[in-house]
Amino acid sequence: MNTLASSDDQQPPASGSDLPGLFEASPMAFWLEDYSELHALFGRLRGAGIQDIRPWLQQDRGRLAECAALMRILRVNRQTLQMYEADSQETLLAHLEDVLRGDMLDGFLEELDQLWRGKTDFHGLTVNYTLSGRRLDLSLKGVVLPQERLPWDRVLVSMEDVTELQNLKRQAQDSARDAREFFEQAPVSLWVEDFSAIKRLFGELRARGVSDFRTFLDVHEEFVDRCLQEIRVLDVNDYTLTMFKASTQADLLARLGDVLSDEARASFAEQLIDLWEGRLFHQKEVQNRTLQGDVLYIHLQLSVFEGCEDDWSKVLVSLTDITARKKAEAYLEYLGQHDVLTQLKNRSFFVDELGRLARKRTPMVAFIALDLNNLKRVNDESGHAAGDDLLRRFGEVLNKAVDKPGQAARIGGDEFMVLLPGMDEAAAQVVLDNIRALVELNNQYYSGVPLSVSAGLAVSRHHADLELTMKAADQAMYADKIAYYQTHERRRPAADADDWRGAQDGAERGEGA
Repeated sequence: MNTLASSDDQQPPASGSDLPGLFEASPMAFWLEDYSELHALFGRLRGAGIQDIRPWLQQDRGRLAECAALMRILRVNRQTLQMYEADSQETLLAHLEDVLRGDMLDGFLEELDQLWRGKTDFHGLTVNYTLSGRRLDLSLKGVVLPQERLPWDRVLVSMEDVTELQNLKRQAQDSARDAREFFEQAPVSLWVEDFSAIKRLFGELRARGVSDFRTFLDVHEEFVDRCLQEIRVLDVNDYTLTMFKASTQADLLARLGDVLSDEARASFAEQLIDLWEGRLFHQKEVQNRTLQGDVLYIHLQLSVFEGCEDDWSKVLVSLTDITARKKAEAYLEYLGQHDVLTQLKNRSFFVDELGRLARKRTPMVAFIALDLNNLKRVNDESGHAAGDDLLRRFGEVLNKAVDKPGQAARIGGDEFMVLLPGMDEAAAQVVLDNIRALVELNNQYYSGVPLSVSAGLAVSRHHADLELTMKAADQAMYADKIAYYQTHERRRPAADADDWRGAQDGAERGEGA
């Protein structure tokens, strides 16, 4: 953290006055600070003819402390208190001198230099201490928020505890033997790489006058591939071989092209941009593949070894396999949008998709409303397992019959809706005919209770009519259901009476989905 002074005369803003509830509830440590006095100091320095603040600060270390003293803490969140082992904001602010000691100034110079050069965001590594005296190595990121009264009067600073990684780097410098043991035993994939050729390529580009590196990469995409080819892998640990399913290190290095997916190449371009802009430590989520072709979701951390900042001859790359977490997140997202029984989209997705089509002003959308016949009778006579089997079978039919951009959703117990953007009546009728044909085919394949479905079709030709058109499709479906029961009335068991009355009531009310 780069702040040494709290505000004695200014209370923290009331909850919600400056930041949304996310500030307080976030799992990331956040500080809201006032840099307005620092901004005023910068103005005075520029007026005095200072053009480069870095040498001015380096001439007298006390100037760093003076700059830090100009910053005032307005508010911290719960995660910050937990990180610093403080029971309240008041306790933390009362012990700032213990938390923010002199060695935090080493990283502070970089932050000041970035702000001096006109950046509205800054980043760097710094050192703080908990109230119990435990050292915290922190990755700090800050952004200047829109001002309320004075320039830089609201600056949001986030901090991530990278103590473990920094400790590992220090251990590697202190003892090569211990570092090697850690390297081999670490439960993450570790790579030691030589980026010196990339450093030289960057120097050549700067000498040619290239300043906007991102635009350069957009024009010269082949430069990314060239940089990939210039990387020399010096070593990998045993866990790397296990993670990438390689028999030997030589086998892995000979097949690196199989490891790097198209997504990994795009991520590497972003890493190059970070390096170009002087960020010698960064982290990203990337995708690789094992030598057997399995997708790996990876949390990548890259750090240039201390002492190698000038030539990048040693770079530590740490890869943590987060595939299981990503799959869990994807499954939770799937559950949020899908009906587990039928594997179709659920009502929540349907409502969101309907809103999306309205916002896009989609000019033509066909609706097919569908309802299973006799489901209540099957549930009553054969049990809900038999009814669930009918629902699963109909889910198979719709998943087969409806292609993108169409979407089929289960919106109720036995109610389904198909959205067909861009289709008129004739095209939608083809889809409905295909559904009915697949229902018949399904009945031939499965023994037992046959599938029977009532359907209604309507087409919207204006985005404002989506709700009305959906209701029209629903009414047409109810009319089809009534006709079905009229046709089967003499054979209709008493158990179908509720279905019959439901269809009549639905048609009379004009129920929508």
